[in-house]
Amino acid sequence: MTNALALPLDVRLMNLTTSILVTILLLACLAAGLWWGLRNPAFSIGRITVEGDTAHNSPASLRATVAPRLSGNFFTLDLDSARAAFQSAPWVRKAMVQRVFPNQLNVILQEHVPVALWGEEDTHMVNMQGEVFEANADAADDDLPRLLGPDGRAAEVLQMYALLAPVLKPLQQPVAELALEARGNWRVELENEATIELGQGSPEELKARLAQFVSTVGEVAARHQRGPDAIASADLRHSSGYALRLRGVTTMRPDAAGTQPRR
Repeated sequence: MTNALALPLDVRLMNLTTSILVTILLLACLAAGLWWGLRNPAFSIGRITVEGDTAHNSPASLRATVAPRLSGNFFTLDLDSARAAFQSAPWVRKAMVQRVFPNQLNVILQEHVPVALWGEEDTHMVNMQGEVFEANADAADDDLPRLLGPDGRAAEVLQMYALLAPVLKPLQQPVAELALEARGNWRVELENEATIELGQGSPEELKARLAQFVSTVGEVAARHQRGPDAIASADLRHSSGYALRLRGVTTMRPDAAGTQPRR
């Protein structure tokens, strides 16, 4: 077998130069094509479809509101910024934004589901996840309870509401307001404006305290020819019983006096 003769140095240099020039040309063509694609009007966002929860925001109104805030085309649009723009709309909790080639965005929305008002004003509500959001409460259910508490503790107050509200059902007066005060005391206001001071304690302790009150207050009220709907206020912070004020009647119910009804 005859060994191949080595190419002369100048030939090898010429071949190397040719390869480099071809590579540079291909890269330049690729860059030019990419530049053309990024600037081509054909890839400008021309359509936005909105799916999911749209009870409080119509797709048309969302497109009109959010579209001017979107910058870039199909390739350059920042999806995180687009998602934030849709989530800034009232009632929107989450937005998922997807590109659909060649010039479309598909948006899937999840709205807040309000379960209570939050704070003294009617502009803030609490959703099912215990998150506070701002929206027009006129568009929500008129029967929403009001929750009060320090900033950042809405989820805790909502959990307490879910625990205590069923306990009060025998009184046939829904909870209108549940408040967690700065010092850790809990207070309930019923639909008939009756207030119940629960004091401090773990959720289980407060539930047990309230359950004992609900199970005995009917009998106490009956002694004064009243029903549970006559409750004006109750203070459950006493270790020996509770103080009860009925509309038109005031009474004290200490355990030591032997007047506590037995379950």
